Amino acid sequence: MTTIRDVRRPDLTRRATVAALAVASASIAAADVLTPQYSPVSEVVSRYVNGSAGWLVTLALIAIGTASVALTVRLGRVPGRSAARRTGRAALAVWSCGVLVAAVFPADPPGRWSRPSVSEMVHGTAAWPAFVALPVAALLLTGPMAARWPSGRAALRAATAASVLTTLALAVCLVDVMDGPSLSLGSAPTLVGLVERLALAADLAWLALAATALPARSRDGRHAHG
Repeated sequence: MTTIRDVRRPDLTRRATVAALAVASASIAAADVLTPQYSPVSEVVSRYVNGSAGWLVTLALIAIGTASVALTVRLGRVPGRSAARRTGRAALAVWSCGVLVAAVFPADPPGRWSRPSVSEMVHGTAAWPAFVALPVAALLLTGPMAARWPSGRAALRAATAASVLTTLALAVCLVDVMDGPSLSLGSAPTLVGLVERLALAADLAWLALAATALPARSRDGRHAHG
């Protein structure tokens, strides 16, 4: 079914969101390469803000947060107001705000898990609920999105499953590292950095797919389906 005057035009929100997420991914990868004094296996991404390429981490977080806000707002304009949609969009808003707050309040340098600064405490208070909120949003929103984008159903479901599983693994690693790291690999005392990057990759993949699943707009501003 299509709307009247269904002449599709490029959706700038979709393109800008995917572009911002690509910038964020590239920035995180570059920060890992340009900060050899830290280990991406044992140090979480936010610690890299204290390294020689720390500005790339801030850029990445701002890009992710901005893209997520744009996606949240755009979802509010898509027809349909089910309870699951509203709750999923609220969870996505929690993720968006958490990432932006985490960008403003940088994490402490490595090795200070037990002696956090005020900035670190604000950063953590914002970041960890955000990590929980994103898979919740994915679980609640993937169904409606897949219905509008059948060809992307498998990818959306795979990204959702990856987000849930890696977030659970991240929670285990965080508890482990705060209790005295025991989950190690070779010379790395903890795997929390590696697992966090896997969770971030899954989350960014879902966000990019969610943006792609947004319905196109007709030239009169209505949403076009079909």
